[in-house]
Amino acid sequence: MNSGDAEAAAASKKARCKKEKKKKRKDDCGAAEASAADEEIVHDKKRKKQLQQKKNGDDVAVPNRKTTLAGQIARAATVFRIDEVVVFDSNSSVENSGDDVESGARFLVRILQYLETPQYLRRRLFPMHNNLKFVGLLPPLDAPHHLRKHEWSEFREGVTLDGDRSMGTFVDVGLSKNVLVEQMLEPGKRVTIAMGTNRDITTACKRKIVSPSSPRDEMELYWGYKVRYASNLGGVFSDSPYKEGYDYIIGTSEHGKIISSSELILPSFRHLLIAFGGLAGLEECIEEDRNLKGKGVDDVFNTYLNTCPSQGSRTIRTEEALLISLQYFQDPIRRAG
Repeated sequence: MNSGDAEAAAASKKARCKKEKKKKRKDDCGAAEASAADEEIVHDKKRKKQLQQKKNGDDVAVPNRKTTLAGQIARAATVFRIDEVVVFDSNSSVENSGDDVESGARFLVRILQYLETPQYLRRRLFPMHNNLKFVGLLPPLDAPHHLRKHEWSEFREGVTLDGDRSMGTFVDVGLSKNVLVEQMLEPGKRVTIAMGTNRDITTACKRKIVSPSSPRDEMELYWGYKVRYASNLGGVFSDSPYKEGYDYIIGTSEHGKIISSSELILPSFRHLLIAFGGLAGLEECIEEDRNLKGKGVDDVFNTYLNTCPSQGSRTIRTEEALLISLQYFQDPIRRAG
């Protein structure tokens, strides 16, 4: 091969190599673009999934937060031995739209009633309901009437059962056997049973149904709270379960009088009511109540107090106000006898 042919062959080889490199770069670029497009699709799917999860999380969070609030109120009521919790609607125009949809007040009433009920009676007294979905996450009240199966108490809460009425009515009191009472009662009714000290739970030993106040009156045991719903603030007072009503009513607000707990003097009373408003306060509740039209706080309450002066936050949540105020009133109530 002469020198001219060698130079021509070298030039041809160089051209082929250049062409192959250019094609490879083009293929690599195309593959990179396809990979980027695939990655973008994956990222887009992930974003959509995250947005959907966030939306579903928001749907779950609302009833979950409301349930947690109810649990905090129930704990406060139990710790401070409250006899009655009245939940009123600040907006009486709100109506329930179905069995699984309740107004905030109705929702709260259901959860409070459920938590106050001894755990062994809940299945019989509370059918499945959408608003009870998260109650299993709440801490127990651990009240004296929430007895374990192995514990003996001179009083127990029970629920009447269906069945043979020839000897009386059988009652489930959370023990290994149902107990018998003489009265003929319809099934599904919650009752307080005097168990005494005789641990014989056979039918040979009949028990007695007593007033729910008996454990407190006879043994000074705290026996839970009653729950009542009121459509407005006025209904809290007018629908009182006590014949003589509430003989002393206290309203709490940041606009109330500031009196230290040690200086507060309460009169002797039988039924004391302490009222708490929502974020807008009790003043707005009075304005929106047609039955209280034209009245002011001094007309509705015997005393209107600020139990947390110099607060650092612009607002105090209801569950916070409960703990602060119930502790504030402990000594004045004790002094009132």
